[in-house]
This record gives sequence, structure tokens and C-alpha cells, in this order.
Amino acid sequence: MTLQSTPASPQPARTRTDAGAPDAPRRRLRFPSAFTVLFVVTVAVWALTFVIPAGRYDTKDGSPVPGTYHSVQLTTGFWERLKDLFLAPVNGLYGVTDAGTGLTAPGGTGSFAGAAGVFLFILAVGAFITVTMRTGALTTGVARLAQRLHHRRTLLLVVLLTVFSLGGTTYGMAEETLGFYGLMIPLMLSLGYDRMVAATVVMVGAGVGTLASTVNPFATGVASDSAGIGTGDGIVLRLVMWACLTALAAAYVVRYARRVTEDPSRSLTPLTQDDLRIKSESGEAAKLTSRQRTVLHLFAATFLFMVFAVVPWSDLHVTFLPTLGWYFPELAALFIVAAVAVGLVGGLGEKGTVNAVTAGAGDFIGAALIVMLARGVTVIMNNASVTDTILDVLQSAVADTSSGVFAVLMFAVNLPLAFFVPSSSGHAALAMPILAPLADFAGVSRALVVTAYQSASGWVNLVTPTSAVVMGGLALAKVRYDRYLRFMAPLMGALLVAVAGFLALGAAVR
Repeated sequence: MTLQSTPASPQPARTRTDAGAPDAPRRRLRFPSAFTVLFVVTVAVWALTFVIPAGRYDTKDGSPVPGTYHSVQLTTGFWERLKDLFLAPVNGLYGVTDAGTGLTAPGGTGSFAGAAGVFLFILAVGAFITVTMRTGALTTGVARLAQRLHHRRTLLLVVLLTVFSLGGTTYGMAEETLGFYGLMIPLMLSLGYDRMVAATVVMVGAGVGTLASTVNPFATGVASDSAGIGTGDGIVLRLVMWACLTALAAAYVVRYARRVTEDPSRSLTPLTQDDLRIKSESGEAAKLTSRQRTVLHLFAATFLFMVFAVVPWSDLHVTFLPTLGWYFPELAALFIVAAVAVGLVGGLGEKGTVNAVTAGAGDFIGAALIVMLARGVTVIMNNASVTDTILDVLQSAVADTSSGVFAVLMFAVNLPLAFFVPSSSGHAALAMPILAPLADFAGVSRALVVTAYQSASGWVNLVTPTSAVVMGGLALAKVRYDRYLRFMAPLMGALLVAVAGFLALGAAVR
């Protein structure tokens, strides 16, 4: 845990001890960042490899064969394993697994084990999103949409929440939502709603979209890569989940909004004098320029093409569409090219586009580094031959469960992991190498384990105080966290039941 200073109380500003010296400022505990959590996990896992017995499964087509687990004798000594700890982040980025020894190290020949492809892809997506935001097209587009539907309040709420949900399900919209609170608050106040409606249209919309990610590269993409499957695998179930859960969230927010307009005394965030002033000063939204319209078209087209490129159409028996089978290298190139195109079309110019691309990559470097660190933990476990040992223990625990119960158990197992590792990409890279092979034993698709993981991550990140998106959004909206929890409690229960039902249904269909 790290410590953070808090301002002293104004009554009095500072107290004194008997000696006349002022007391030290009060300090409070603050939950560590995902980097600190992963550092602790890395060291702890490395230490546990000296206790956990080494063992392996025989494999067939890359999957473990049930009943073939056996103990193995490690050939690496203490210093070699200490070197593995030292090189864990490097191995997590570009380590190569030797076909003969099965050990992963930088350089050499064999199969690539690092997350370099995912790393570059995350930076490319960050560049694309930042360039688009700097053109002003997204913010202006949402504002114009709100103005057009100003006299249809209920429809406006549903449309806006759905727009944010689309951002969550396609590219994991999270930190980007922070720029929309300044727009949503005066808009919702002018419509007769309160700050809770303004906050939840953005936060719940994007959050539920991320919970039911379809092709979100930071959740579905990283998890599918770690599970050894394509991003499009399991997309039908996730599309159905997204539509139903978005409708559920929209209905819940609309119900609260109507209650507030009918009886303002039932508001969880009653209007203040400042709110009344903002309500009276809300004005016209700026018009979209032709450049911004073109940018929005390019933005939508890029994500639509990404969906088209990763979906295995042949597996869905769609014969009139070609299956491109694109993966992280091609998708990274797509977003880099699209970022440059959007910048130039949006009027940023050569210098502005380059600055936006580099700034966007810098903004997303944290997520990329987390994936690298989490993949390094996997390398430590594989080099010590303990991954299959853990897998054997988990397989024994779920061996007698039905496929539906197994899917729900995968969801439950990921809930505490999501709290301690709020980064969806870090959570995926950490958990999937162990959990995904369990699907082979249970007779279900690995895509179902990916869906269970991302649902757990998205569900927890709707309310977790370890999320900067939640706490930052509430701070911008000036909504107290305890009141937000009170608002969210019934919805969280409904989402929990719904997700468990979808997972059981997915297992049954399989």
C-alpha cells in the first residue's frame, strides 16, 4: 500500500502537540496501481515456483490431453531462475520459446512467446483514438445528436447510453469518457434530470459495453490471444449479450430519470444553486464541419472493418463474405493508417497529426506495459513447469461439474482478480493462459472462458474504487461514491444474474 496526503480539516487547520509542534498531516491508505500489483504478483509467483511441484501435460494440437499430467525434473538451477525473474518483463515482450528445452528467453529460435504484437496494437489504437478526439469530431457529434433529440428525453437517454455502450464494446471506451462529463451535465440538467443521470449515461453505458465486449482489443483481443483463439470466436454470444445488457442498463437509467422528473425529492443528487445556474446557461451545440463529418465516417468505418476482418465468417456459415483472418499485426497497421488518415482529413496537418499519434501512443503505453508484465508472469510459470500443475489442480476441482456450472465458476473465479487487477488487458494476460485450457477439459469452447473473464472484469469495473475511470468520472460529475453505489446496487444484481444466465446458455448451446 502507498500513502497519500489529504488536506487538513479547516476547523482547526492544524493542531499542536504539547511541545508546540504541529501534528503531521493526516494520511490515508490508497490502493496500489496495477503496476505495483503485478510486480508483487511476479515476485510472489516466482517464489512459489520453488514450492509448487513441476509437471506437464502431453499436448495435442496445442491443447493439454486429459489424464496425461506427469511430474518432470527441472534442469534449471537457482541462478537461472533468478535470471528468469530479472528478464520477466523482457520475456513478456519478445521472449522466444525453444522447441527443444521448452524454455523461454530473449533471442534464439523457436515459437514467439512475447506480447509484442499486442503491445504495438494497443499503441496503435491509442494513437487512432487520440487523433480522432483532437479533431473535435466525437465531442461535437455527441453534442449535435443530443441537440437533435432534445425534445425527446427518453429517446435521447437511450441513444446516448447506446452510443457510449458501442464505444465500450468495440474499443473498450474508458478514460475517453472523462471528456464527456462537461457536455452531459449541462445537457441533462437542462432536460430536468440530475447529476446522477448525467454520470450514469456515460459511465454505465461505456461500462456495460465493455462488460459485453464484442471485439474490444483491450479485453476480448488480449484474452483471445492469450487463450490461443481468434478475436471473432464466440462473437455471436457476445453480440446477444451486448444487445440485451445494454437494453437492461438503458431501461434502468430511464426508470430512475423518470422518477426524478416526477418527484425531484427522490433524486440521489438533489439540485444545487450551481446546478440551477448551469441549467439556465446551457446553450447551443456547435455545428459539425464537413471535415468532422468525414472524420466520424472514417472512425466508424475503421471499427466496422476491424469487426469484418476478425470474424470467422466461414465458421458462421456465411459464405458470401470472405474470412480475412486478420490478427494483431494487420489490425495494428489498420489503426496506424487510419490515425494518419483521420489526422490529415480532420485538419490537424502533418505536425499536428504526428503529435497526436505520439501523444496517443504515450497515453496508452501504460496498458501496453501492463500486458507485457502480465505475460512475463506466464513465462516465469512456464519456465518453472508449474503452469500445468496449477491447471491439473483446477481441472480436478471442476471435473464433475456440468458445462453450465463450469462457465459460471469461471465468471466467479475472475471476480476477485478483476478487483486486484483493474486493467482488463493485464487481467486477461495474467489469467487466460491458466483458465483457457480448462475449457478443453470441460468440453466447452475457450471463447466461453474469454467471455466469462471479460464479463467479470467489466462487472467489477463498473463500481470498483480501484478504477480511475469510476472515481475520476464521479469527481467530474460531482456525485458521491456512496450514492453512486446506492444507485448501482440493483443494477449490479440484475447484471450478475443475467451474465450467469448467458454463460450457462452459451455452454448449453455448445
